[in-house]
Amino acid sequence: MIEDRQPMKTHKVSLLNRSLGVITGVRDVVSFDLNEIILDTEQGLLMIKGTNLHVKRLLVEKVQVENDGKVERFIYTNVTESSGPKKAIIGRM
Repeated sequence: MIEDRQPMKTHKVSLLNRSLGVITGVRDVVSFDLNEIILDTEQGLLMIKGTNLHVKRLLVEKVQVENDGKVERFIYTNVTESSGPKKAIIGRM
């Protein structure tokens, strides 16, 4: 039996010295403050936690975000269309 699969879109996270980050495959910047950035990526929601975080640049044509600050952790949450609004999921993180 052959499955009908959608090709997975590219998503990449690059981080230099836990500070300068480049993330591709970003569909939307959901929210951000100095301690947390939440991105909607091709692989689900990505929460970046740390201190003094900034979204330096959003390159819409490249679906890419550049950030800086001290990154302490990355957390992914898979989100599907049937799971409800993003705000409800983000509230549970």
